[in-house]
Amino acid sequence: MNDPWHTLRRFTQARIALGRAGHALPTGALLEFQLAHALARDAVHLPWDVDACAERIRGLGAECLIVETPVADRVTYLRRPDLGRVLTEASRALLQSCAAADIDVALALTNGLSSSAVERHALPLLREILGLYQSQGIRVGPICLAANGRVALSDEIGAALDAQVAVIVVGERPGLSAADSLGIYLTYAPRSGNTDAQRNCISNIRPPEGLDYPDAAAKLLYLTREAIRRKLSGVELKDDMDVKLAGEGSGGGDAALGAIGADGL
Repeated sequence: MNDPWHTLRRFTQARIALGRAGHALPTGALLEFQLAHALARDAVHLPWDVDACAERIRGLGAECLIVETPVADRVTYLRRPDLGRVLTEASRALLQSCAAADIDVALALTNGLSSSAVERHALPLLREILGLYQSQGIRVGPICLAANGRVALSDEIGAALDAQVAVIVVGERPGLSAADSLGIYLTYAPRSGNTDAQRNCISNIRPPEGLDYPDAAAKLLYLTREAIRRKLSGVELKDDMDVKLAGEGSGGGDAALGAIGADGL
């Protein structure tokens, strides 16, 4: 029998049209599910070599600092989300010593809930982000690497560096179709007590199945510039990048953003 659901499988990674063997799943579908579950668990518990990552980032010509949260291990990280949102006193003092009035963006990286995502995608994504920021004259503070961090850690980092905008690249919670996805969160005027309503998110960065690095970096550049220009972020900052760039056209006042729009964003 020709089941139309099988045609739809070409357009999604969701588990649809799996079929059945009697009252159970076919063996192949069951094994694929078990593999996806194992990959998701591994993504959460895989150790992240922060020092090696810092060296690779320094190889891009960027200043890099390793900071810490009070989280001692992954078990504590999973049980105490609050501890992943704050810096240790020593790390806060270190960043405050680096604070400067000319820092536009405090850029941070953490493995979050997927060390696999950071290991696979962080370096090429950061290369794209730093290249676009530099081309637009956006001043980035030292890139801060923090193992076992949560999204709100960017508020502490951004406030300590006295930056206008805080950006954190984080390993997203793995699912059964994506265990290696990165997310980017942006917050204007970072400070302790900000809520998720004050953040913008770019999610599912994991080429080739998800968003690719140049598109993610271009979207981040647009949101960063709009956040600084309009002095806001989150629910008040609508992502109308495609509409705005289409309106500017080739004769718009911003050639760099026009070029980004020409890439089909």
